[in-house]
Order: sequence, then structure tokens, then C-alpha cells
Amino acid sequence: MRNTPLLTSTPTHAVKDLAELYAIALVQAECAATSYDRMAASLTDDSDHTKEPVRCVFETLREREQDRVAEIRLRRSTLARKRSVSEVPPAAIENLVPEQELTELADSSLSTPFQAWAISVRHRQRAFVFWTYVAAYATDPELRIAAETLAREALTDADLLRRERRLAWRAERAAKGTDADERNFGEMSSAALIESLLLKEIARWAQVLMPPERERLLSSSGVATADLAAIGAELPGLPDGDTPAEVPRRVVRYAEQLTSMYLDESDRATDQAELELAQTLASSSIARLARLRAFANSLRH
Repeated sequence: MRNTPLLTSTPTHAVKDLAELYAIALVQAECAATSYDRMAASLTDDSDHTKEPVRCVFETLREREQDRVAEIRLRRSTLARKRSVSEVPPAAIENLVPEQELTELADSSLSTPFQAWAISVRHRQRAFVFWTYVAAYATDPELRIAAETLAREALTDADLLRRERRLAWRAERAAKGTDADERNFGEMSSAALIESLLLKEIARWAQVLMPPERERLLSSSGVATADLAAIGAELPGLPDGDTPAEVPRRVVRYAEQLTSMYLDESDRATDQAELELAQTLASSSIARLARLRAFANSLRH
């Protein structure tokens, strides 16, 4: 399971309209294009041709992001004139291509095309997570559909880039004479256990809530009332030294773990069916996590 989240901070700013949504998407695409362009330029050295394959990858990535910029501008141009321009709050922008990742790769004498493609996959995975959060927070159907479209496009891009990464990985492993299909199993088998623990903690949480808040929790978590009642009847008391305040924190922590597991599994998938299942689970898990966080925060105010 990944040690750090894909996003440095999860989106908490509710996008208010399509103009703002496209403004955010445009800034993100422009920043990515600029970052990839700088990387390609930094790897241009007439005296050192070993980094030429890596430079070519970043040139390709820059061109892809430039195409994305043009596409987003086209979509924004279809909005009514008064809705086409929007100021983007700085807090709403997530850097999808962190400079630290690029700097580490540029400074390494052992950088490879596989590492470059891996950065691009993480970039589009971050976009998928970001826009899934935006869709989860959206109250306007039109806005939610637009955010879901951007999330779905990010998934498609990640799939294409993942294939390039896999080809680069195979080429590297073949050059070293090692197995290119080594995999680390076990994540999905433990996800079922975490899902069970999450369900039990949600049932514990529901027991201390008033009916209106209990219904909101059920809606946030996607748990049916009948299932909750059955689980609640079998729950033991809180562990020694535990307090009711710990329960919401465990709920969010388990939801975070599951999101990370499903994202990791989609990254390791080797066939289309496995990939689609993991991506569906990841999308649902991200939306659930966003709702549970929002619900927990609402109870604190």
C-alpha cells in the first residue's frame, strides 16, 4: 500500500459552477505542460545522450498536456459569456505534478523512461482522485457530470500511460535478464477485512447518533438500514480505554486505507477486467471517503 496519499491535500473547496471547474482544469493542465516542458529542456545535453530516451518521454507528455489545454479551452468557450470567466481560489488548485518528483528524476544519473512514464501515471491518477472528490461535493447535476467526465478522462489517460510504463518496464527488465511480470499479491485479500471493520465502526458510530444524523451517516456510507441493524445487534462494547470520539476517526482511517488499496490494485492490474474492477472500487471508495469526511466535519461545527 502506498505510504503517502496521491494528493498532498484532499479538496474541501466546493466548486461553485462550470466556469470555475474549467478554470481549475485549465490551470492544472497548463502547469503540467510547463513542468514537462522544463523537464524536457533540462535533459537536453549534446554531450550526454544517455538521457535522450527520458527527454523524448517528457516531450510526448508536454504535447499531451498542450492538447488537453486546447480541449479545455474549447469546452470553456461553449459556456455563456458571463459564465466563461471565473477566478480560481488558490486553495482550489492541487499541483498534480509536484516539482519534487521531477527534480529527483532530473538530478538522478539513473533516470529511465519507466520512471518518467510512472510520474505521468501518478499525475493522471491524482487528476482522477481530485475530480472524483469535486464530483462528490457537487450539488448541481450539471457540475457533477462535468467533474465525473474529467475524472473518467483521467482514468482513460492513466490506462494509456500505464501501458507505456509497462512496456518501458519490460524493456528494462529484459535488458537485465529478469522477470518482467513479478507482482506483489495480497492487497485485495485484506481489503475485504478492512471493509468489514469499516462497516462495524459505522454501526458503532450510528448507535450514538440522533435519528437525523444517523440517516445522514447511512447516506454518506452507503449502508442499508437493515444491514446496520443486523451488525449493530452483534457488536461488542468499545475496547478498554477507548472512547466514542475515537470511532469517527477509525471510520475515516479505514475509508482512507481502502481508497489507497483500490488505487494500488488498479496500478498493478495486468488485464482489463481486473483494472476496471479496481477502478470502480477506487472511484466508489473516494466518493465514500469524501462524504464521510464531510459528515464528520459537519458534526464538529
